[in-house]
Amino acid sequence: MPLVPVNQAQSAPKVIAPGWLPGGHAQTIWPALRVRHSCPAALAAIRYERQRWPTPDGDFVDVDWLTLSPRPMQAPLLVLFHGLEGSSRSHYALAFARVAHDCGLNFAVPHFRGCSGQINLAPRAYHSGDFEEVGWLLSRLRQHTTRPLWVVGVSLGGNVLLRWAQEAGSQALQLASAVASVSAPLDLTASGQAMGLGFNRWVYTRMFLRSMKPKALQKLAQHPGLFQVQDLLKARTLYDFDNVFTAPLHGFQNTQDYWQRASALPHLHRLQLPSLLVNAQNDPFVPSASLPHAHQVSRHVTLWQPRQGGHVGFAQAPWPGQIQALPQAVVAWLAQQAHFNLKGCPNG
Repeated sequence: MPLVPVNQAQSAPKVIAPGWLPGGHAQTIWPALRVRHSCPAALAAIRYERQRWPTPDGDFVDVDWLTLSPRPMQAPLLVLFHGLEGSSRSHYALAFARVAHDCGLNFAVPHFRGCSGQINLAPRAYHSGDFEEVGWLLSRLRQHTTRPLWVVGVSLGGNVLLRWAQEAGSQALQLASAVASVSAPLDLTASGQAMGLGFNRWVYTRMFLRSMKPKALQKLAQHPGLFQVQDLLKARTLYDFDNVFTAPLHGFQNTQDYWQRASALPHLHRLQLPSLLVNAQNDPFVPSASLPHAHQVSRHVTLWQPRQGGHVGFAQAPWPGQIQALPQAVVAWLAQQAHFNLKGCPNG
């Protein structure tokens, strides 16, 4: 299946994985493990300043801002919502931060609750359909600039971002000029089932649960009786964990109810602002059969579906590779929607 640009304003870039990085798993794992070692000089330039914002329910969120001197007051603000158990130091966040740095853009990473290095206070965490939280965060971020606000969501953050845009409808344009999702699991049931099988279960799911379970236990210490500890300890899949923790804490009946109601896929026809959806067809987390087709999305949606790239990987040759090309292309697409000239910015 070729790349599918629904919106013909800009064709999709070619994504050609290096020959020494075959398959979706390799293209997923290498960027996450090696990016800090392959381009340390570039990443060393990334510095953040943290702000802590109180939330309406008596909790807090931490927002990391890219340190730029002098701060480009007239430049757009690029916002990134991270993925499951991610942060501003995730490899993809650093890659987008580097592009923002090189393009002279303001850049901010709001952390979902409990993901900034300190456990949050309220008897809740975050989830794939947390669109009210995204709406509140974007409203606060909108107050920081009168310039265009471009928003990227990666993996879980991409699904949440699209759910916000779907619920906001035409009002979304009051906050954001355009949005982009990268490797978002738009059909949570399909992705959740895939994560419970084979290599995904024994490698990726175990990695996620290794950090998610201790956080859940910290939450239980804060709020005794929130769930049954033995049920949590027995969880071996994301389905099990969501059934014990994520779903009941956030108002869902069970995992099935959560995955169905939180998925962005059924509502893509409702999007009313420019929206770019990037998904590799060999993403181990997102089965290719679950990816949207042109007839399922609104006229405001552009689909980029390259054959290769893995999950939030999209590494490019030569050895030892780099992961800047896709962020550069995404930022260029966002700039085009806002009719903004990225002077001196590398072209992805």
